[in-house]
Parts: sequence; structure tokens; C-alpha cells
Amino acid sequence: MTKSVKIFWRIFFGAFAAILLLLLMINLGWIGDMPSIDDIENPTASQASQVFADDGTPMGKYYIEDRVNVLTRDISKHVINALVATEDKRFYDHSGIDGYSLMRAFLYLGSEGGASTITMQTAKNLFTENWSTKNILLRSIQKLKEGIIAIKLERNFTKEEILTLYLNTVAFGDNVFGIRNASNTFFQKEPDRLNVEEAAVLIGMINGPGIYNPRTNPRRALERRNLVLNRMVTKNYLTQAEADVLKRKPIELSYRKLNENNGLGPYFRMILGEDMKKWCKEHKKNNGDSYNLYRDGLKIYTTISPRMQQYAEEAVGKHLSYMQKILNNQDNIKKGTVWKGYENVIESAARQSERWRNLKKDGMEDDDIRNTFDQKIPMHIFAWNNTRGKDTVMTPYDSIKYHRQMLQAGFMVMNPLDGQVKAWVGGIDFKTYKFDHANINTKRQVGSTMKPLLYSLAIEEGGFTPNTMVNDQQQSFGGYGMVPATSKTCTGTTMPMALALAKSRNCATAYVLKQLDNGGNEGAKRLITFLRKCDFTSTIPAYPSIGIGAVELSLYEMMQGYSMFPGRGFNAKPMYITRIEDRNGNVLATFTPHRKEVISDRTAYSVIKMMQGVMTIGTGAGIANYDMPSMEIAGKTGTTNDNADAWFMGYTPQLLAGGWVGCDDRFIHFNTESHNGEGGRSTMPIWAYFMIKAAADPNCGIDTKLTFVKPETMPEININFNDPTPLLDGESEETGTGKQNDYEVPKGIKAEDILPESQLEDDKKITPPGKTNDNKNKPSAKPVTPATLPPNTPKAEMPKKKPGGN
Repeated sequence: MTKSVKIFWRIFFGAFAAILLLLLMINLGWIGDMPSIDDIENPTASQASQVFADDGTPMGKYYIEDRVNVLTRDISKHVINALVATEDKRFYDHSGIDGYSLMRAFLYLGSEGGASTITMQTAKNLFTENWSTKNILLRSIQKLKEGIIAIKLERNFTKEEILTLYLNTVAFGDNVFGIRNASNTFFQKEPDRLNVEEAAVLIGMINGPGIYNPRTNPRRALERRNLVLNRMVTKNYLTQAEADVLKRKPIELSYRKLNENNGLGPYFRMILGEDMKKWCKEHKKNNGDSYNLYRDGLKIYTTISPRMQQYAEEAVGKHLSYMQKILNNQDNIKKGTVWKGYENVIESAARQSERWRNLKKDGMEDDDIRNTFDQKIPMHIFAWNNTRGKDTVMTPYDSIKYHRQMLQAGFMVMNPLDGQVKAWVGGIDFKTYKFDHANINTKRQVGSTMKPLLYSLAIEEGGFTPNTMVNDQQQSFGGYGMVPATSKTCTGTTMPMALALAKSRNCATAYVLKQLDNGGNEGAKRLITFLRKCDFTSTIPAYPSIGIGAVELSLYEMMQGYSMFPGRGFNAKPMYITRIEDRNGNVLATFTPHRKEVISDRTAYSVIKMMQGVMTIGTGAGIANYDMPSMEIAGKTGTTNDNADAWFMGYTPQLLAGGWVGCDDRFIHFNTESHNGEGGRSTMPIWAYFMIKAAADPNCGIDTKLTFVKPETMPEININFNDPTPLLDGESEETGTGKQNDYEVPKGIKAEDILPESQLEDDKKITPPGKTNDNKNKPSAKPVTPATLPPNTPKAEMPKKKPGGN
């Protein structure tokens, strides 16, 4: 053997040994992490957690990568055929590594296609965190690692299981991962119902999710789909004649991507997400790690009714769009004088805006940034129409004022017997206003909606009845001052307590509070103790004025407090999760109603009868102006000083709903001389619009013939609601009666139906500045066909094939 031959064999065997050593080191995890056999036998990938309504309707997801797994049997054969024909035509013939493709990639340096098989790509998606590097050495190690894992996958899984693993982990564009999400997002179908051409569109995206996205690049997507169809012909999955027919068809998209903005109940899902993050932190998986809401594929089942949620959103939109027009017609709003003395609010908002932060990052000085806020620019702003937005031209400074002058709302619907929340509206538009007004941490003054709670205490512990006579006079509480602060709404007469509630008399309410204890402030302390018994958790100062609602509480707490009336004395804590499952359907937690007895059923029925008077002859009598179904209703309006807060809490024997309306900046409100800022005008109509639709829908299960049940041993309550005095605005101690023209609605203003926020699509076409984008009957995406392409349109440049393409 010559010396040169010896050197050759030494180099050969040395290189061979080095390669074996390298493979062994990679396999042992000495060069980068390597999944264990257990990991390979039980592969996992980041999955989106899903939220479901009470009827199983998908509401939305929480995710970093939008991925939801699906079983092999639930994938159309057309998807499988298109995948194999396009990505790995010898898939069924190799054992994870395709020698032919490997040799071709080596000889042509990848210019004729890569060496990755579907199995290798699956290994990459599952275990290598999708490395992407131009470093040849690192890339080579990466490919060796993928090959080793691919061989192990082939040994542990069937070909069908590997295809399913791949389809569950591959990216399809728009941050959508997995065949099920892609199918639902682009075609509104489950993956087992995809036809041949739809399957070809989705598989065509795999090689270039951004380039071949049919939503953003329809022409390239069309060409790529037809290429996939041709490859299916070469594998005999289609005949040439069938492919020719399919290639003449357009791409018919039905695009809708569930995200934080456009799923069902976006405000609710934001609050739910915060609660779920706490739950995940407190609960551990079998390996000791805490659950991750964004990666672990949890399934969260809620109590939300899709129909009631949409009716609630419609009701808020219908009424607030109307009330906003009235507010905009107000003199101080039209002239901008409402901002006099509050310019600092605008300046603070400007400095906290995303525009300011971005310009600051670009190195611009504060004075220069501030000057940009006075320059008119095209922008998209919130507007009351079906898309809740329009394009216009204005200064950023004026945009801040415009958006802060919008009336906001919180509206909740729940079953008072078990606390299940059926609808949750936290504001007027989640895309523009992320602040939720319905949750337990958002508090506003409750005004006269406190009165039924005080009166129930007076009946339960003070010996009062609905017919107990009370004095409608200003009351002195010693060192704590006079309640109410002014006596101008006091009539000085005596009346039944039920009439005092119906007419919302502040002075008579102060009298009731004083009768609970003549010690100066003990009545207020007793009321606080009672509210604590009702599970109010807010800080409540011990002042007599809390009896007429001078206290900040949340809508969430008010819902729980009021549930004891239709609940026959039992208070029900609002609940909105029924169970939580892991990605495999194993139940991790279940939730049951939390009820406790707070008052007797006699007291509850007494208050119901009084609150029915509110709706017939009192501050809620305006309900008769709406086309309400014939059913038993009880409720209470509430209005605070300066009309800053408007409330209405109402219920039937089956359903409790409550709402608040106001501006986030309390100095922006309806004039105090106007009744428009009262709960009966600003908020009660939302309740009415909602109940009209819900009661008419059999799917909501509302029986309009049900009545409030009187305790068996309790005699019937007969209340004298006759009152010779006119109905004054007694809810807000600073509000006068005003004049007739203060209450007239400006001409040309009427309530209009606005689509519910949950039906809005996330992507809207941009219209030129100054034009609105109402799109009341927005058409679906226009089909893209070969015939619609311009005659001389050049073919899209095909990208260089990435590893894995064949």
C-alpha cells in the first residue's frame, strides 16, 4: 500500500470516526439540547388556550403562537395528499431521511431543492425552536440534529401520526399555526371539511407563509395553489382533467381571525385572561411547572351566552350612539369650553400616548414632539357606525379631546339565582378603549341605586315595611352635617317608604338612615356592616351620605348586591367560568355557584314590590316608552352630582342586568339642568333594548309569564303609590327641575341600530382621509380568479426553495 493510499484511508476513517463522534455527541445532548425518549414519545408544542361560551361557541384565544391541535381523523385526505405531493413526495418510502433528496441537495448545493423531509421539518418544529441562522457550521449541526430526531420519530410514530404532528405545528401566516386554525381562519371550516382547492391553498402557504398568504398576496397565492394542484397530478392524487377544472376556480376566502379585539366579548375576555393568569400561577402541572395561559392549550368554558352578549352590545351601541349626539349638541361641548381649566388633562394624555413615546424613541425633543400635536394629519378615529371607526384629518391634540368626550358604559347580565354571567360589556369599543367599566376594580359613585340596599336593611333589621311613613325632610347628623347637602328637592311631606323609593327622594332616604340609629353616625356604620354581609369589598367611608349613594362601588359588586332580591334573599356571587381543561380534555378545575342568605325572603319580596313601583310611577316609568314585552320588572335608577354617573339596575324573575353610563373624565357630562344625564335616560334604555331582544329570542330561555314569588306565609302587600306632588329629580342633590326645553331632544337625532362589537371584522379597508368607512353591508373578500388578473401582469417571482421543498 503506497503512502498516499495510507494517508487517504487514515483521513477517510478519521473523518468517519469524527462524524460518528459528532453524531454521538449530538445524540447525547452534548452539543445543544436533545429531547429525551420521553419527550419524543410525548411531543408537545405551544398551543393557544381557547375560550368557549355556554353553548360551546368559540369566543377567542390566548396565545403567543396561534396553534390548536387536531387529530388525524379530523384532517381531510386532500390536505394529506397535497402535503405529501408538494413537500415530500417520497414520504411513505423513507425512514425519516430521504437519501435521494440528500444527495441532490449535496450535488446542487440546494439550488434544486432541500434535503429536509416532512419528518425532519416536524422535528424542527417540535424540538429545535425553529432555529434560523446563516452560519454554515451551526446550520450543519442543526440539520444533523433534525435528522437524528427524525429517525427517532419514525421509530415511535406511524406515518399518519407524523403527518398530523407536522400539520399541527407548521406556520400558515398571520401568526396562525396548525391546520385547524388555518382552516378556521381562512375558510371558516373544520379541517376535515376542506375541499381539494382549499387544501391546496393552505399547503401552498407552508413554503412561504407571508408570500403565499391569500389575504395579502392573492395573485401569488393563486399561482402557488395551482402549482400544488399540478404536483398532486404527478402523484396521481388528481387527474389532469380534474386539476384543470380546479385551477380555473377562484380562491373563495371566508377570513376571520379570532384575536383579542374581534372575538366574542372582548372586554370580558380581557378580564377573564387576568383571572386565568392568576389561576395558572397558583396551579401546577405534573412536572411541577405552573400552567402557562399562552402555551399550554387550556380550554376555558364560560357562562357567557353568545346571543345575550350580542344583544347587550347592540343595546349599548344603539343607545349611546344616540346619547352621544345629544351630548355633542350641548353648548359647552360644541364650543370646547368644557375643557377650560382642564387643559392639563389633555397635556397629560398627550405625553402618555403611543405617538409621544415613539417620537421620543426617535430622539425628538419634548417641545418638538408637542408641536406635532397641533399639526393636522390623516388618522382613523372611533365613530358610532357599524365599523366603530372612520378616517378623517385632525390634529392629535383635537383627537385626544374628541375621544375623551365619548360616553362610556358598563353593562352586565347574569342569572340572579346562580350568579352565572350571561353578558359583559365593558365599554363602547375595545380596539380604541381598553379600559373595562364592568369589573370589580372599576368604581364610580352609585347614586340612588344604593337606596334599595338601605331600604332592605331598614325592613330586615329596623322593623320598616313598604307602607311605613317617612318624612321627606333634610336630616341633621350632628358633626357629620346635613344630608342631603341641600334641601331644595325636599317636599316636607310624609309618604310611604315605597313611594319615597319610587320617586327616589333623597331627603326621605336620609330620614330612613337616621331611624336606624339616632347616635349620629351609627346608621351609616350599620349600613356598611350590611354591605359587607352582601360581600361588597370596596372601601366604604362611614359617612351618612353613603345612604343616598355618595360612595364609589363597582358594577360587579352592585350585581351581586341586587341578586338577593330576585334570589329570594340569597346573594349570588357573579361567576363566569364553569370548568378548565388541559389540552387533552382532562378536567383541571370546576366552578360552582356561591350563594348565601343575606336577607329573608319576606324582605326580598317587600323590596321587589317597592322597586316595581319605581318602574310604574317612579323614576323608571319611562320604560313604558319602549316596546317592552308584558312581563314583571323591578328596578332602580341612579344619578350622581352634576350628572357625572348614570345607573340603572333592573331584573325580572329570571334575569338581572345592570348598567352605568358616563365619561371617564367626570367634568364632562350632561348639563345639570338637563334630565338627559339621569339614569332613567342615559342607562335604562340600554336595559330596555337588551330585554326586548332577549325576551323575543327563544334561545335565551326567558319566560315572560313568570312572576315574582310571594312567600307562602306572607300577606299580600298593598302599597298606596298616590302622590299629589310632581316627580322631581331627587336623585342628584344638586340637580334642579329645569325647564321643558332642557329636556327636548334636538331635531334630527334618533336612535339607530349599530352592529354588536363582537361581529366586527379585525381588518378594514383604509379609505381616503375625510371619508367614512361605515361598510354597513360589507361584502366578503372578492374572489381572485385567473380572469381577474390584468392582461399583462408578470408572473410573481418564485422564492428560492427553502430546506424541505421538493
